[in-house]
Amino acid sequence: MTGLIKDCTILGIDPGTNLLGFGIVRVKGGHPGFVDMGVLDIRKLKDPYEKLACIYRKVDALCTLHAPDHLAIESPFYGKNAQVILKLGRAQGAVMAAAFSHGSNVTEYAPRRAKEVICGNGAASKEQVSLMVQNTLGIKFDERYLDATDALAIAMCHYYQLGSPLAAKGGAGSWEKFIKDHPERIK
Repeated sequence: MTGLIKDCTILGIDPGTNLLGFGIVRVKGGHPGFVDMGVLDIRKLKDPYEKLACIYRKVDALCTLHAPDHLAIESPFYGKNAQVILKLGRAQGAVMAAAFSHGSNVTEYAPRRAKEVICGNGAASKEQVSLMVQNTLGIKFDERYLDATDALAIAMCHYYQLGSPLAAKGGAGSWEKFIKDHPERIK
């Protein structure tokens, strides 16, 4: 992938209204490197609007500190309780608003997509995702940071998508551009 991806910083977010995971990857020379990760624990806050404000402030602070070029965020998945989806959507909106205010590009990934890209299996467990992220980035994490490793996995998913010729703007036309730019790769 070297050479296909410009140097950039990717902030990955696993949104939640009780626990929000974040992970930051910096790409240099086409290779990803670990920068930071953590979990925002807002379980003690009872007011849902106070939680949203706290989420916004945390992501705003992360954007101020790390100046991410890209925000990769996990999209809410369908569940049995519509209220849960609504709450997650609001948390996601607070995250996106903070990222937009810093000029970051925002991309959503389904949880299964990120797991598939990282582990090769869309039904991988949080522990499997954590192990793959640790191996890929060459670092070790404490098991209590599974929400943060999910966020790193989302950031890494975005890194891999940036390196794909299909990820370029233009959808299917991206292959045409790739073929035009690399005729030697056609056999």
